[in-house]
This record gives sequence, structure tokens and C-alpha cells, in this order.
Amino acid sequence: MTAHREVVLDGRSLTIDDVAAVAAMEAHVSLGDAARAGVRAARALVEAKAASGAAVYGVNTGFGFLARTRIPTEDLAKLQVNLIRSHAVGVGAPLSLPQTRALMLLRANVMATGNSGVREQVIDLMLAMLAQDILPVVPSKGSVGASGDLAPLAHIALAMIGEGEVFVDGDRRPSGAALRAAGLEPLTLAAKEGLCLINGTQAMGALGCLALLRAEALVKAADIAGAASLEGAKGTVVAFDPRIHQARPHPGQLASAAALRALLADSRIADDHAECDKVQDAYSFRCMPQVHGATRDALAYVRRVLEVEINSATDNPLVFAADGDMISGGNFHGQPLALALDFLAIAVAELANISDRRVEQLIDPALSSLPAFLTPQPGLNSGFMIAQVTAASLVNENKVLVYPASADSIPTSANREDHVSMGMTSARKALEVIGNAEVCLAIELLCGLQAVDLIGLAPGAGVAAAHAHVRAVVPFMAEDRVLYPDVEAVTEMLRSGALVRAVEAAVGPL
Repeated sequence: MTAHREVVLDGRSLTIDDVAAVAAMEAHVSLGDAARAGVRAARALVEAKAASGAAVYGVNTGFGFLARTRIPTEDLAKLQVNLIRSHAVGVGAPLSLPQTRALMLLRANVMATGNSGVREQVIDLMLAMLAQDILPVVPSKGSVGASGDLAPLAHIALAMIGEGEVFVDGDRRPSGAALRAAGLEPLTLAAKEGLCLINGTQAMGALGCLALLRAEALVKAADIAGAASLEGAKGTVVAFDPRIHQARPHPGQLASAAALRALLADSRIADDHAECDKVQDAYSFRCMPQVHGATRDALAYVRRVLEVEINSATDNPLVFAADGDMISGGNFHGQPLALALDFLAIAVAELANISDRRVEQLIDPALSSLPAFLTPQPGLNSGFMIAQVTAASLVNENKVLVYPASADSIPTSANREDHVSMGMTSARKALEVIGNAEVCLAIELLCGLQAVDLIGLAPGAGVAAAHAHVRAVVPFMAEDRVLYPDVEAVTEMLRSGALVRAVEAAVGPL
């Protein structure tokens, strides 16, 4: 791994950019000295409570509905191993390697708060596995989001005790053999440590952080695509006048309006039709600041929630070493994230929804002055007819996916866990919606830039930068060709952030 930065865990100062860097193998992770001291103090309290014989949930009792069952001292270690084995019931495709790295980082940071009660070697092993890129196979389905992401986290813990599977160099291998081959000894769990490893929201949090970063890039891409389509439709920039937006000063609306002005500055296309009799454009053009801006504001809310969550203690019970207390509560409940990630999915779906309507404005000759389906010889050629059909299918799929997972709750654990968040479902759905929206905006960019080429005049500065970046890979479509490689190429430009970076290099931050 080539680490470009050092992330020092203290349980309080992790950033979403840190999560992205670790997920991308661009950072090395260590446990800070002060945090290490806090971990030791919390562990000392756990061991004292275990030795006292007093009933402490998860230390010398069963779990969930079985919390009133006392466990003999000689069985406390077995209790923790049984917990991990019984809870590793995830199903479905494994999390991606970046998602798994993010998950491990977040779980290590929770334990670094000093409120968990694990021994420091538990954190050290997790960080060593990260450093050597020995990553547990974590099935993506099976969490209801309270008591946290039990099944996904149990698969992390299972690998740490030398059971289950890990990915090494892209191959699935038995965990115990892979750890020993790397010079690492599988963990022997002590009192409370199994519970510490699986109580929390870190699976939905990891996916949520990575989803947020993609969504934040996508909302900028939506402004770029929308500006290209506006140029292609010979729309007016009047609706982006700053006075309009100061009269309704939502931060996201102000930001999107400013971005659109920058993208459209110095447009020869706009100059050419400045005296035309078109007073107002369709809402999908005129209301871009209001719609895209509302998504920006939604994402700002999601960011605030995630920034708090990734630096929070989500175990149960929580250890407060300074007070000598271990207190049972419900910080593992994923409701804050479930609501936020459902909101993220809804907000991003709207970017695709309005994008598809702009595409329709371009390809329908009844709505524009352009040739049908943006092809110079319609009839002989179908142009972008079916590209819009593809976008419509993805918009439809998003409308199904944005039904809030958090609106549902199915009681578990014999009704002890009688309200759950379904936050992991929210996170997985949000990523699906983002992937669909990326493709929809890629299709719009292809259409918008095709329209600009058909007009034959220079577009605004930001649209020109987008045009140059895309045309370096995807040429003008003079006649029909296979389109899916073009869509895939532009989608990757959006997903990687390369297009946004190229445009921002020309016009400044969007």
C-alpha cells in the first residue's frame, strides 16, 4: 500500500475525507497515544466488573432477549466466541474492498473512543489487517440497523478470530491461514470483546460516507450537465440572476445558481440568441438552482449526521472509566443514519429525474430547434432516441428504490429489539440510486454536448471545458454507432470526479 497520509485515531476527530483516503488505500492508520491510554483504562474497568461477579450485560450475561441469563466465569470467553459465530449470518454479495476498509476504520475509531472496553490488541490487529490489506469477506445483506449492524460486523470479528474468510490480493482465503501467513496471530476474545466488535452502526456509516462523497460530486456534475443542455436548447440565463436567488436564499440554491453562472459565462451561444422572444424556459432548465440546490442542502444535512456518527461511541454497554460506570443504552440504533441516507437517496434521485426531462427537451423536435434525436440525418439514424429510453428506465428504478427503508421496522430478538432502523438497507439503496443517477447524467452530458456541436457556436467557459474533456474520449456522433461504450466512458468521468475537476480547473469551485 502506498500511503500518502497518516490517520491517527482518537475516536473524536476522524473526517469523511479520512474515510475516503483509507478506503482508497491512500492512508496509513494508527492508534493515538492518548486514545491508547483511554482504551487501557476502559479495559481495566471491564475486567474489574467481570471479577466482581456483578451482572453486567454482555460481560457475564446472555444477549438481547437472553440478557437475564447469567454466564459462569469459566464460560465468559466462550460466550464471546459463540456470539460472533452465531451472528455471522450475512448473505448476499460481499461489500467491496473499499467499503470493507472504510468499515474496519470506523469500527477501530469507535473502539478508540475508550468507551468500548476492548484490549488495545483488538484494535492493533484490526489496524494491522488494514495495513496489510487482509480484508474480511463481509456479506452486504442481513443487518436491520439495531443493535447496530450485527451481521456485517460479526463477519469482521469472525475473520479476526481466525474463522471465516478474507480477501488477500483479490482472492478469498481461510482467515486463520491468511493471518498467520502475514505474521499475525488470530485474536482470542476476552470478556465483552465480541460484543464490542459487533455493536454499532459502522457498516451503514461506511457505505454512507462513500455514498455521500459520490453524491456531492454528482450534484456538481448535474450543474455541468444542465448548463450544457441549456446551451444546446438555446435557453436563457436570466433565471440565474443573483437577485432572484438572494430573494430566496437557501444555501444550496445560491451555490447552484452561482455555479451555473460560472459555467455559462462568456457564451457565444447565449449572445447569439440574446434578442430572441423566448422569455422563459421549461422548469427543468429554469428551476435548476432550486432543484439542484435543494439536493445540495440535503447532502449538507447528511454530511453533518455522518460527521457526528463516525466519531461516536455506539457500543452497549458503554464504559465510562473516569466514573467507574458501565451503562446500558441504545447508541447502536441506526435511526439517525437511516433517515439521513433515505433522504440522500431521494435527493439524488431528483437529479436524475430532472436530468431526464432536460434530455427530452433536447431530443424532441417539437420542443427544440434541433434535429430529431440530435442526429444530422434523423430517420436513417436514431441518434439518442434509446439513450433517453435507458435514462427513463433508470429514473423509474430510482423511484422504486427511494421508498424509505426507515419507514419500516420488523421486531427481532423475541421482541426485545422491537424497533429497528433498517439503516443498512437505506445505505445500500442510496448507492444504487447514485449509480443510476451517474448514468443518467452521463447520458445528458452526451446529449447536451451533441446539441452544442450541432449549434456550432462556442458555449460558456465551463461547458467548453466539459466539452473538451469529453470530446478527448467520445467524438461527435455524426451517424449511429454503438453508444454504450460512450455512456460508460462518461459515467466513469463522473464517478471518478475527473470531469468535475477538469471543469473546476477552468472556472473555479462549483
